[in-house]
Amino acid sequence: MEKIIALVEKGTPFFSALARNKYLKSIRDGFISAMPIIIFSSIFLLVADVPAIWGFHWPEEIYAAIMKPYTYSMGIFALVVAATTAKSFTEAQNRSLPKNNQINFVSTMIASIVGFLLLASDSISIVLEDGMAVAGFNGAFLAAKGLLTAFVSAFVVGGIYKFCVGRNITIKMPEQVPPNISQTFKDIIPFSAAVVFFWVFDMAFRAAFGVNFAGAVIEVFQPVFTAADGYLGLALIYGAMSLFWFVGVHGPSIVEPAISAALLAGMSSNLAAYQAGEHAASVLTLGAQYFVVCLGGTGATLVVCLMFAFLAKSKELQAVGRASSIPVLFNVNEPFLFGAPMVLNPVFFVPFVLAPVLNVWLLKIFVDLLGMNGFLYTLPWTCPGPLGIVLGCGLAPLAFVFMVAVLALDFFVYYPFFRMYDKVKCEEEAKIGAEELEERAAAKGDAMGRAFQGEASADSVAQAAVTPKDQAALEAAAEGDSSPFDALNGKKVLVLCAGGGTSGLLANALAKAATERGIDLETAAGSYGAHTDMMPDFDLVVLAPQVAVNAAELKADTDRLGIKSVACAGKQYIDLTRDGEKSLRFVYDILFSKEGD
Repeated sequence: MEKIIALVEKGTPFFSALARNKYLKSIRDGFISAMPIIIFSSIFLLVADVPAIWGFHWPEEIYAAIMKPYTYSMGIFALVVAATTAKSFTEAQNRSLPKNNQINFVSTMIASIVGFLLLASDSISIVLEDGMAVAGFNGAFLAAKGLLTAFVSAFVVGGIYKFCVGRNITIKMPEQVPPNISQTFKDIIPFSAAVVFFWVFDMAFRAAFGVNFAGAVIEVFQPVFTAADGYLGLALIYGAMSLFWFVGVHGPSIVEPAISAALLAGMSSNLAAYQAGEHAASVLTLGAQYFVVCLGGTGATLVVCLMFAFLAKSKELQAVGRASSIPVLFNVNEPFLFGAPMVLNPVFFVPFVLAPVLNVWLLKIFVDLLGMNGFLYTLPWTCPGPLGIVLGCGLAPLAFVFMVAVLALDFFVYYPFFRMYDKVKCEEEAKIGAEELEERAAAKGDAMGRAFQGEASADSVAQAAVTPKDQAALEAAAEGDSSPFDALNGKKVLVLCAGGGTSGLLANALAKAATERGIDLETAAGSYGAHTDMMPDFDLVVLAPQVAVNAAELKADTDRLGIKSVACAGKQYIDLTRDGEKSLRFVYDILFSKEGD
C-alpha cells in the first residue's frame, strides 16, 4: 500500500502544475464566482416543485411568479460565466504583461458577453396581436447548455486582448487625457477585433453547419457527458478527486473545471425532465457531488468520523471524532482529515478513495434500476449531507431510502479499516501511563475544537498532542520583547487557502494575538482565485500550505500592487496558528525585512 502511495506522490509535481494551469483555474474561478446564482435559483425551484410530489400544485399564475426569479437568474447562467471567466482569465494574462500596460478586465468581460451572444443565440422576431413587430434573440443556450461556449468566448477574448495590448496595437491618447478616457480608447481596437472575430466566425459556422456554435458544441460533447455519467466515468472522476486529495493535492482544483459543464448540464436535464413528467436520469450533478460523493467532506468521511466518536476504544480517536462530528456533518472535514489522520494514512487509502465511488454508484443504481429521480436542486455545500440528499432529490420517498442505504454502505466500507486503526492506536496507548494518556487525549480534543473554531490550525492536530505542561514550556520559551510589534498597527493581512476555511485558522489566530497585545492589526481570510479584488486593500498576503503551489503567481500579482506575499509550508503553518507570538513575529519579519516577499 505504501508503495502505491509513493508512486502516486511522484506525480504530485505534475498534478500541482495542472492545478496551476491558467485555463483550468479561470474556469474554476469563473464558475465559483457565479455559484450564488445556482444556489439562489434552487430555492425558488424547491418552493415551486416540491409540493407537487406530495399532491399539491400551485395555481398557474402563482407558479409562474415563483419561477420568475429562477428564469431571470439561472436562465442567463452561461452568459454570466462568460463574463466571470473572462475576468479570471484576464487576471492570469496580466501577470505576464508590464505593470504599466495591463488588460482592462471590464472590457474583456463585455467583449466576452457580446461574443457569447453571437455564438449562442439566434435572432427571432414575432408579430403581436396589435400588429407590432418585436425582435429579440432565443435564450435556449444562455443557461447551462451554453457553458462550454461561454468558456470558449472568454478564452478567445483574452487571447485577442493580450495579442493587441501586449504588442501595443491600441489607440494611444496624449498624457493630458484623463486615465479613464484614455483607457476607453485603448480598449477600442482589441474590443472591435474580438467582436468582429466572433461575428465572422458565427456567419461562417452557420453557413457551413446550419446551426449556431453553442448547439453544435452540445451535440459534439453529448457522448462525453453520457460517458461521464456512466459507472466507469463516475469512478474515474471521483476516484481521481479523492486520490489527489489523499496525497496532498487539492483534487477539486484539477477535476472540477473539467466536469463543471457536465455537472450543470446534468442538473439542467434532470430539472427539464422532471418538469415534463419524465424520469430525471442524470447522476453527474452538483448535488450528487456535494452530498453523495462528499458525504461529510472529501472521502465521504461522515460515517467514519462518527465511528471515531462513538465506537473507538482509543482515547485519542474518541477525542478526534467527538470534536469533529458536528463540523463534519456540515461537510467541513479538513481538521479531521489531518487529525485522524486520513490524508497519507496507508490504513485509510482504500476506503478514502473507494467510498466516494461506491456512493455515487449506489446513487446510479437507485436512479437507473429503482426509478428514483436524480438530483434536481443544488443547495449550499455546507448543508448537512443527509439533509442535502433528501432536499436535493425533492423529498421523494425513495430519497429517504437512499439516504439510509448510503450511510450503511459507508459504514461497511470504512468499518474494517477503522477497527484495524483503532487496534493499532490502543496498542500504542497501552504503553503510555493512564494519566498521560488522558492528558494527551484531552489536549488533542481541545486542539481539534480550536481548529474547527478558527483558533488553531487544521494541520496542527496531525501532530502529537501537546500536553498543558509542554504548552506552558513553549509559551515560556516564546516570551520576549513585543515592542517591535507596535509597527504592525494599521497593517492588514490576508490569508488565502482553497476554500476560505483553513485560511481562517491563521487569520483568527493573528487577530486574537494582536488583540491581546493591543495591536491594531486587521486580518481576513479568503479563497485563492477569489482574492484579486481584495488584495489592494492589504499589506501582506499569506498562502496556506494547500495552495502554496500558487506562490509564483501570487507574487506576480502582489509585486504589481506593491505589496508583499509569502507561502507557508505545512509545519510552519502549524506553528504559526498555535503560537500567537510566533505568528505576529512572522508577519512583522515579512513586512519589515528587505528580503520579505
